[in-house]
Amino acid sequence: MTDRKYSDLMKYCSQCGGLLHRRYVAEERRRRSVCARCSAVSYRNPKIVAAALPVRNGRIYLLRRGIEPSLGLWTFPAGFMEMGESVEEAAIRETREEIRCRIKIEGLHRICSYPDSGVVTIVYRARVIGPEPRAGHEAQCVQKFRPEEIPWEELAFLSVSESLRDWVAAEFRG
Repeated sequence: MTDRKYSDLMKYCSQCGGLLHRRYVAEERRRRSVCARCSAVSYRNPKIVAAALPVRNGRIYLLRRGIEPSLGLWTFPAGFMEMGESVEEAAIRETREEIRCRIKIEGLHRICSYPDSGVVTIVYRARVIGPEPRAGHEAQCVQKFRPEEIPWEELAFLSVSESLRDWVAAEFRG
């Protein structure tokens, strides 16, 4: 993708195909993209990213990203939720795709949202079941880490860093 902003890419109305123009919408007290033809407001809302913290025997499995953004940096399995699945199902699917293993969701860990980000990341605690995880097509490799081994300076995203810090604090108090 080029350096153009996401808002530059949204030029046409999803209702009628008319051109969108930025204008002040008094009822909402803010500028919005509004269709010049049918007056429909085109909302730009964040997407949901489902994620899992896959753990076995006190170690967390992280993958080194094989794709952009953040190629080569470490993360836990995560990806966009698709229509027709729950957030939990998306976290399970993404884990299966990215580190080729099955997990059992054990509960909600954290919800990460930032004003300057187009995503809301929902992170679940999970237990690895079945065979040892291995790299899927979007991962360079998979490695398990004790809390003191986590490569803090090589993490892909703020949500990864904050979620892992919370995990270490919750799981390894004292």
